Amino acid sequence: MNAIASSAPSVNATNGPLEFLSFTLGKEEYGISIQKVQELRGYDTVTRIANTPEFVKGVVNLRGIIVPIVDMRIKFSLGSPTYDQFTVVVILNVAGRVVGMVVDSVSDVITLTPEEIRPAPDMNSAMASDYLVGLGTIGERMLILIDIDKLMSSAEMGLADPSLA
Repeated sequence: MNAIASSAPSVNATNGPLEFLSFTLGKEEYGISIQKVQELRGYDTVTRIANTPEFVKGVVNLRGIIVPIVDMRIKFSLGSPTYDQFTVVVILNVAGRVVGMVVDSVSDVITLTPEEIRPAPDMNSAMASDYLVGLGTIGERMLILIDIDKLMSSAEMGLADPSLA
């Protein structure tokens, strides 16, 4: 059984609606559980750390906590990132660790009922098979729902302890 098949029912097993923070990367719209979001910040200069993967932009000091900053456009190979007044850093609390995620822009908080969340198709991509919860559908709008705990706790990211996810 693939990861989508095993993770999608757990979302649909929830009785009530779920809230997702929607954000854009390129032309696509994504969503993560609002419960993981600590705060939203504008993009600011980061301190680069040597020998880190390209998608780890560096770290920032957030009120005394050193926070790694991950550029999701680079992580998902969605072209060269541009940083402007719309660029947002979503500060997450994932697996007991504070992590920043750079996205092109943040849209809004969307409430989805279990019926509005469909299993993601199996497309043999690393993201689809391991980190997708499903697809949220609101009319003609589609939201790619990411399991941010699994993504940030994955061995390739190395940012959070997977045993705490």
